Amino acid sequence: MEVGRLQTLVGRAGGDDPLAALEALAAARRELERLEEVQVRRARVASASWASIALALGVSRQAVHQRFRLSRWCDR
Repeated sequence: MEVGRLQTLVGRAGGDDPLAALEALAAARRELERLEEVQVRRARVASASWASIALALGVSRQAVHQRFRLSRWCDR
């Protein structure tokens, strides 16, 4: 999914139909999570520390490590 698709989903989230808006919000949330995982992987491949990634995400190093440490592409 591209960023343009994400923009479309966010636009639908403000629509008049609350059920369609909820569906769009759920899809946007899934896409944001996927994009975040991709960027964390890119950061790790570029030798970024867990601490620097955590700072960028506004969470603790422990929180970001716990969330992403078991991903197939992150070091253990």
